[in-house]
Amino acid sequence: MKKLKWIFALFILISCHKDNQVDKLVPSSHIKYFGFTLIDTFWDDPTDNEQKTNYIDEVFGFSNVADILVVNPSDNIVARMTEMNHLQVKSILHVSELFFEWIGTSSPSGSEYGLRPDYQSRWDEFINANNLQDNQEFIQSFYIGEEPTWNGISYSELKLATDYVKLTIPDIPIMIVEAYPIIDLLKVPNSVDWIGFDHYFVEDPKTDVLYLNELNTLKSKFTTSEQKLVLIMDTHYISDFHGDYGGIALNDMDKVANSYYDLAKSEPKTIAILGYFWPSGFDNPESIGARNMPETIKENYFRIGKEITGKN
Repeated sequence: MKKLKWIFALFILISCHKDNQVDKLVPSSHIKYFGFTLIDTFWDDPTDNEQKTNYIDEVFGFSNVADILVVNPSDNIVARMTEMNHLQVKSILHVSELFFEWIGTSSPSGSEYGLRPDYQSRWDEFINANNLQDNQEFIQSFYIGEEPTWNGISYSELKLATDYVKLTIPDIPIMIVEAYPIIDLLKVPNSVDWIGFDHYFVEDPKTDVLYLNELNTLKSKFTTSEQKLVLIMDTHYISDFHGDYGGIALNDMDKVANSYYDLAKSEPKTIAILGYFWPSGFDNPESIGARNMPETIKENYFRIGKEITGKN
């Protein structure tokens, strides 16, 4: 009997050792950044009882990037960037409004955007208004041309915009995120550094054949060896779509997040994970954002963020 116990203990020890070896073989140091969207973008969560459009105080403990929306070239956002920086969070600046404007409905999304004729002067004004040449330390990325192909932005116009940003501030990565139905038509300028796509209501993206095919198509669009992948993690919940269409229960959103995280760890091109989104009510009045998820789901987001950022 003692011999059997000894053999059983040895088996457990060997199994644990093998599991540890497997864990060590899964690379994750390539993932440098983690954060959520709609942090400082003028969105007021309709589910709370306060007027609030900046949620950096809620996410800084497990994030190292957060987004800021820029609308006009005269917008002075230095104080907003400084606040984030004091909390060890760098800014991802939504600057599409500076470059593109709505021009019609002839696009796959139904909202077509085109390059503004004065895009260079608008960008120059924004640089001067915020002294960006000296405040680059606050910025992690410029987000330009949101879902560009889906919204009718031509490759030539996207390239003009991203090339000009790269010419003026070459050291800040430029990011684009495309919509999944149109990935096969996406063309990526060399001046773009971070590339992602959004496809939500997928229960297990790391094994979902359709999702993985879309990811492989996206990677085939990379035009330089230095370009990196941004994985957009589904961190919101809409019962009609996640539940009825995707077959995902609200209490299973931690498993969804873990699947994205495992996929990111297995994909060496991944530089960042961005959760879409933090406050509730966006896209759909019934949407539940990450901040209003069940506590166990939120704790899982905290865990993933802290593992990536190293924050305690």
